[in-house]
Amino acid sequence: MRILAHVKRPRIYISADMEGTAGVSLWRQCDHTNATEYPMYRRYMSREVAAAANGAKQGGAAEVLVNDAHGSMANLLWDELPPDVRMISGSRKPNSMMQGINEGFEGAIFTGYHAKAGHPDGVLAHTYVGSAIFDVRINGRPCSEALINAAVAGCHGVPLIMISGDRAIVDEITSALPWVVGVPVKAGIGNMCANSLSPAAAQQVLQEAAQRAVQDAARAKVFAFEAPFELRITTTQIEYAEFVAGVPGVERIDGRTVSYCSDDYLNVYRMFVTAYRLVVAAGAAA
Repeated sequence: MRILAHVKRPRIYISADMEGTAGVSLWRQCDHTNATEYPMYRRYMSREVAAAANGAKQGGAAEVLVNDAHGSMANLLWDELPPDVRMISGSRKPNSMMQGINEGFEGAIFTGYHAKAGHPDGVLAHTYVGSAIFDVRINGRPCSEALINAAVAGCHGVPLIMISGDRAIVDEITSALPWVVGVPVKAGIGNMCANSLSPAAAQQVLQEAAQRAVQDAARAKVFAFEAPFELRITTTQIEYAEFVAGVPGVERIDGRTVSYCSDDYLNVYRMFVTAYRLVVAAGAAA
């Protein structure tokens, strides 16, 4: 258990996704090429992140670092964020959704997260690449982005203390990691429909939850899978698995499934980032 009794003003890390933002229910609302709806929903995303950052500061955080973790990873609007936060923004980040996490943080917050690929009640459910990845498992356990990323934070001794998003991902994470403060801002009605809080109501709940999560961070635990680690990725198309199978150390299990093993979870995560980028490349080359 992490004990923060001697940490008067902790540093907090925020990984911000978009599909789990209140009001979002369609892919085009998260697509930066959509000039009609995306600008409005990126603002809602930005305001949820701002609410979490403000709540963390009210809970005692001395510093907040935000990693823009959706799509192009350049979605958040600076003018919506508190002036004293720092942000990592831009594509091709070596550590993707977890860029910037290190041992200097006392807690991690995930905002705008969503259910894993294939979840029947998950709004826009997917795992990193919705069109190309069908299933991700670590040591046989089906994984969402949130679970994969929580273990990355755990490698640095940082516990996940709060998550917001759709009901499906909040239920999954708070069941597996019961110390996490969960903030369900909407409930899925199938894959592309949701019963959602208004953006304003969601922002208020997020701010209050983040304050509580930071204040109660001493009870949080670091999450980790048990070593050695086996990553299995099942793609939606055979040609995607073919691309990934060309990486040294990757084993082809069947037509659409590849496996990678390591004693170092950060190596597993880097391999996963490489794999999902390869399947995107394979899709573009098709």
